[in-house]
Amino acid sequence: MPKNKRESLIFTVLMCFAMVFWMSLYNVALQIGEISLDVVAKAWMGFPFAYVAAILCDWFLVSRLAKALAFRYFVKPDSHNLKKAVAVSICMVIPMVIIMSLYGAVEGCTHTGAWKSLLIIWLLNIPKNFAMALPFQLLIAGPCVRFIFRKCFPEGCVL
Repeated sequence: MPKNKRESLIFTVLMCFAMVFWMSLYNVALQIGEISLDVVAKAWMGFPFAYVAAILCDWFLVSRLAKALAFRYFVKPDSHNLKKAVAVSICMVIPMVIIMSLYGAVEGCTHTGAWKSLLIIWLLNIPKNFAMALPFQLLIAGPCVRFIFRKCFPEGCVL
């Protein structure tokens, strides 16, 4: 777990990169209906805007809310680090999926012009994205990013 604001910013940059890129691949693959290099190219093209949107949502909105909920209802400050990480991750994934699914629906409607279907597209995307984002966050992205983060930035080196 990051220990200060600078560590939190670095951690957010790394975690958002992993999550947004993976979820971009996933959503483009769902739209196209296959996994190919074309999916990677299209996901990469849409990545920068989604990445900026995710970092802004995470840093200014979701992070505080998620930590407040996690530490109020699920863990205490003296809980084991893994328990804290899992609780905060779950509390982060839920609002981020809701927000970024809306972002994806708006982006899709921008390309297709199907603005009348925006609400339906958004609501249909939420469970699909949640089913991918939560396991990916808990089993792959979270552990990998935490490992890389602490290898690059040992505790106490970012002041």
